[in-house]
Amino acid sequence: MGEKRSGVWWWCLMVVMVVKCINGEDPYRFFNWNVTYGDIYPLGVKQQGILINGQFPGPPIESVTNDNLIVNVFNSLDVPFLISWNGVQQRRNSWQDGVYGTNCPIPPGKNFTYVLQVKDQIGSFFYFPSLDFHKAAGGYGGIKISSRSVIPVPFDPPAGDFTILAGDWYKQNHTDLKAILDSGHDLPFPDGLLINGRGSGGYTFTADQGKTYRFRISNVGITTSINFRIQGHKMILVEVEGTHTLQNAYDSLDVHLGQSYSVLVTADQPPQDYYIVVSTRFTSEVLNATSIFHYSNSAGSISGPPLVGPTTDIDWSLNQARSIRRNLTASGPRPNPQGSYHYGMINTTRTIRLTNSAPIIGDKQRYAVNGVSFISADTPLKLADYFKIDGVFTVGSILDNPTSGGGYLQTSVMEADFRGYVEVVFENSEGIVQSWHIDGHHFFVVGMDGGQWSDASRSSYNLRDTVARCTVQVYPKSWTAIYMPLDNVGMWNVRSENWARQYLGQQFYLRVYSPANSWRDEYPIPTNALLCGRAAGRTKQPQN
Repeated sequence: MGEKRSGVWWWCLMVVMVVKCINGEDPYRFFNWNVTYGDIYPLGVKQQGILINGQFPGPPIESVTNDNLIVNVFNSLDVPFLISWNGVQQRRNSWQDGVYGTNCPIPPGKNFTYVLQVKDQIGSFFYFPSLDFHKAAGGYGGIKISSRSVIPVPFDPPAGDFTILAGDWYKQNHTDLKAILDSGHDLPFPDGLLINGRGSGGYTFTADQGKTYRFRISNVGITTSINFRIQGHKMILVEVEGTHTLQNAYDSLDVHLGQSYSVLVTADQPPQDYYIVVSTRFTSEVLNATSIFHYSNSAGSISGPPLVGPTTDIDWSLNQARSIRRNLTASGPRPNPQGSYHYGMINTTRTIRLTNSAPIIGDKQRYAVNGVSFISADTPLKLADYFKIDGVFTVGSILDNPTSGGGYLQTSVMEADFRGYVEVVFENSEGIVQSWHIDGHHFFVVGMDGGQWSDASRSSYNLRDTVARCTVQVYPKSWTAIYMPLDNVGMWNVRSENWARQYLGQQFYLRVYSPANSWRDEYPIPTNALLCGRAAGRTKQPQN
């Protein structure tokens, strides 16, 4: 084992040297992770969890804009494993995205070193295990990308910076949940909610009276939206997935699957303990979990029951979503103001309409996009594309518009031109909230409303100050429209953040293509890339 690890460290040192040569002044941060099973008791029942360095949730990644992150992952599980990086854009580098469409899984007993750069990014994100149903066993953790010291931030430095990783949880092991889905059935209702891997009362955040703290809140759950609130305290929203926002005050905040928000909270109440509450949204049964916001000079314990939040009211949530606006004068990751990019004045080159559905295919429950229920190929799509392996996927196997009729199984890949600027409309005819994520890109949420989208819906678009983000909700019987610059060459996953729906086919891949075949547009295949399926044994040749 020592000989194996010393070889890995030598490889990591070589990676560091290459990164330093390529990026010059951009610093690097090194992480060495061991992924194992371990016993966890988040809801009081013993379960098999996925731990990183013995931790659940996993260790945080703290970085600064343009940092290079070298994450060496040892897979000590008995099954293949991958980690993906929700919100990290992987500029020119879908090779590191960590989903099966781009990467071969890390075999049991082996390691893989991810080399990421958080290029031109700030904000709050998270990582998670992307294969099978591992996400239901843990293996996730927070990602913070701070602004460079020379870039002004539109609020004073907080006294502390807390990460909240919240979401629904099941008492059943992830293997049992996967078996339910594989048998053609949907998951039951979750058993509870967790805050940072613990049930109610399991976590305390300590504050000094009069000081202001930053809370970075991510919904890392499987099936449900949540609402977040702190008893007796206003929350000032300051950032949404890398965009500085207008600093509106909220009593509570809806956080949909896969989304991340940052709020400032001032400890300006009498010195005692207060509830931090998360609860499920749009569910007939409401689940709650609490943590404690503890004043360091607390003179008393919590009084009264936990706050009751919104439950099934959609209009309330829709209006809140529309109130979240971009701070046009604040700098983003670069010194120029966020408002200097006039996204609403750029002509779109294409409209893509995506409709989710829940077809029964072969007597089993599946989920689909534009009638296509995604199935994984025997070879990662990025490798098949790179090595020009026929028969793995067909470009254009999912259409730009919804189709009538039932669903069918297909390894669905949509073609897209590098430097295009597309309008994407997510249409949800079902009675539950949808949450959509697009890897490798940010997009501008220009509109959302109830009913059927039409060309006339564009008259309601916000073309001035909406936020740019990577995950967006679509309310029941509603639509959401985005504008997205196709500025990142690669093979990118477009997926439902409802993990059961994603697992059963509500996803596809967007192939953003440049004919230039240049390092200027996309990095070459990594020298340590794992090769599997029909790509096994191939020679990795750099691009011209």
